[in-house]
Amino acid sequence: MAGRDFDRRTLMAGAALAGAGLLLPGVALAQRRKTPAAAPLGGFTHGVASGEPSQTSMLFWTRYEGTGGQAVPLELEISTDPRMARAKVMGHALAEPGRDWTARTTVQGLVPGRTYYYRFNGPSKAAKSVIGRTKTLPEGSPAQFRMGVFSCSNLPFGWFNGYAHAVAADDIDLFVHLGDYIYEYPRGTYPTATETVAGRAIEPAGETIRREDYWARYRGYRTDPDLQAMHAHLPAVTMWDDHEIANDAWKGGAENHQPNEGDWAARVAAAKAAYRDWMPVSDENWAKYDIGRLATLYRLETRVSGRDKPLDLGAAIAKGPDTMSALKKLRDEQWVAGNRQLLGAEQEQWLFREMDATARRGVRWQVLGQQVVMGKIMMPPGASALAGPNPNGQVAAFLGAAEMAAKLGLPMNMDSWDGYPAARARVLGMAQKAGIDLVVLAGDSHNAWASDLINDGRPAGVEFAGQSVSSPGFEHYLRSTPPAQVAGALVAANPTLRWADTSQRGYMQVTLTPAEAVCEWRFTQPVTARSDRLAQVQRARVGAGQRRLAMG
Repeated sequence: MAGRDFDRRTLMAGAALAGAGLLLPGVALAQRRKTPAAAPLGGFTHGVASGEPSQTSMLFWTRYEGTGGQAVPLELEISTDPRMARAKVMGHALAEPGRDWTARTTVQGLVPGRTYYYRFNGPSKAAKSVIGRTKTLPEGSPAQFRMGVFSCSNLPFGWFNGYAHAVAADDIDLFVHLGDYIYEYPRGTYPTATETVAGRAIEPAGETIRREDYWARYRGYRTDPDLQAMHAHLPAVTMWDDHEIANDAWKGGAENHQPNEGDWAARVAAAKAAYRDWMPVSDENWAKYDIGRLATLYRLETRVSGRDKPLDLGAAIAKGPDTMSALKKLRDEQWVAGNRQLLGAEQEQWLFREMDATARRGVRWQVLGQQVVMGKIMMPPGASALAGPNPNGQVAAFLGAAEMAAKLGLPMNMDSWDGYPAARARVLGMAQKAGIDLVVLAGDSHNAWASDLINDGRPAGVEFAGQSVSSPGFEHYLRSTPPAQVAGALVAANPTLRWADTSQRGYMQVTLTPAEAVCEWRFTQPVTARSDRLAQVQRARVGAGQRRLAMG
């Protein structure tokens, strides 16, 4: 249920059924909070970022807006001092107009587990970027490693308070974004004009289809001061979901791609190119990151490389007058099919090889960083009542259809791993075969979930699924029902779902140690106003070798 799919896809289906100058932003938080956005410095317009970390290398990113059509040469300085004392030039990059004036360079020969400070220099003496901070991955047996896990940051819905808190707290080692970093819709669509928070208008005004459209959307998002500070503060591992391209994307199309919008493959290529222009990410669709012998983090791609078309409950119901027979036919002939893919054969085989090899090396935790919820979630009995009195017709129709589907064992969201049970079983079966401690990270749903992952009746791992940075969750649609009642009904109806929150925004902090993996869901103040304070915290943990969650 990513983004608008509760509104546009799922409901429709149901109806059928730093202002601190050259200082690192983290060094001058008070000044940063007073400044609406970092001012361009001698041509540097959008700060700096780092990503694709390893023990000895890092990718560095910036944007320098030149004039004319010629690329602008930049040099990268790196130091172990926050004020850049004894800095060395360790890289060169070109700000190219064909990449929207973005520039990147990868530096080798760094020291494991070391904090570095960096800046880019432009063609003139005065042209210097803000100073960024980054850190290489550790080797050996680190005592702990902490990740900040984010997803679903829809700018016009509100402020990015999750980024603001993470920078202010300064207690994570890696910025992980699981997708929906931007949204592709035109102004006034999601959110509507009346729901748009003041000062949070998006560019361009229309939908993003061409590479230049996506460029403009990233340019607008990356003027946000808290997002700039987040990138300047920590190295990133990022991955796209559907809204970096179009809602409910799969390998052959998307719900939000129409014939009059051109060729689908061309749109995907444009979106991927713009993503790689603007993000500190490699050109690989998937990758892994070794955190010593403590953990391996996998960056997976569940959206367009190998995903088969999601099943459609509404379309199945529309084929005949007997709703339950139509749903049963969908279940028995399509949903359980063993050949349906979410990762695709190539990525799946790569992942299985790497999981096995990592297990043989004795790595404690294997962490799947990916887009969509893996835990099993079905609509509870009596779900129609959650719509409350005088319900929105589409909301009530969705709840009714999902309730009927649940009677046949069908999930409420066919866009998640729930819609691809055979693919999920293959991944979990491989984890069981390799004997690993599996932790799955998920975004996409806008709500927070903690799940045990069971396969063939046996524990296979756990899932920490995160709430959105700013995109609304169930509370946006079930406005007359207390959120605790909604979450309680979902947990009661799903034995492997241990906890849920369906109404708050924020991010997850995930801490890995040799003894346990702990998730802290950090809920921010409402995103209609900018704040770096928290409203609430919830924790879950799994002990090494346990493969079942303990709450609190």
